[in-house]
Amino acid sequence: MPRYALKIEYDGRPFSGWQAQADQPSVQQVVEEALGRLDPGFAAGARIAAAGRTDAGVHATGQVAHADMQRNWDPFRLGEALNFHLKPAPVAILAVAEVPDEFHARFSALERRYLFRLVARRAPVTHLRGQVWQVLNPLDVDAMREGAAHLLGRHDFTTFRSSICQAQSPVKTMDEITIESLPLPNGQEYRFYLRARSFLHNQVRSIVGTLERVGAGSWKPERVKEALEARDRAACGPVCPPHGLYLSGVSYPQDPFADRESPG
Repeated sequence: MPRYALKIEYDGRPFSGWQAQADQPSVQQVVEEALGRLDPGFAAGARIAAAGRTDAGVHATGQVAHADMQRNWDPFRLGEALNFHLKPAPVAILAVAEVPDEFHARFSALERRYLFRLVARRAPVTHLRGQVWQVLNPLDVDAMREGAAHLLGRHDFTTFRSSICQAQSPVKTMDEITIESLPLPNGQEYRFYLRARSFLHNQVRSIVGTLERVGAGSWKPERVKEALEARDRAACGPVCPPHGLYLSGVSYPQDPFADRESPG
């Protein structure tokens, strides 16, 4: 059975998250239903595996999943066919690649990358509604960067972990937190780029929500260090909403999509 890697983009608003659920719409479900139109294995209930199980309302521009098909496909044609059958769901296959049997979208991943988009302006957002978290007042980027620096490296992130997180250990290594500030009409957009091998449940949203408090002047940057060292969920700042969060990329020992033409 040939194995194919899929690079997937989606708007998370209509979905209960990535993972298939019995009574709620999910991204995994609509992709598997599209595969079921093309492959008897998926028509009979075969499953795909993904690099990250994004929560309800979270978007993706670079999710990766793999699917085992019962017949060989030209990767470009498979992407074209899946995009046809995915309509009208806000889900798109950006690239398809045939991969070795040992490739696993989740377990072969070396790192995940997330983007969080936050907009500060008085007027409500229109074109970006449901795609960013909006606050009213500008934020201090330098203060947020100073606070974020305390989170880089290997730490016990219990403070920034959901109470329902199922990870065996709260210890993670944060490789990057970069914060950009971009002008918008009558406002400012702040983009948070986070990179790590893996993340705890709600870790990114907890970190961004805490850094927003720093940027707003409610927290001193050193309080982020104190919160981290407390190893106590109660020491965390607010958890920001999901609709500003994007799974933006997954890295592997060899990029399965290198030089692949988009299926459209």
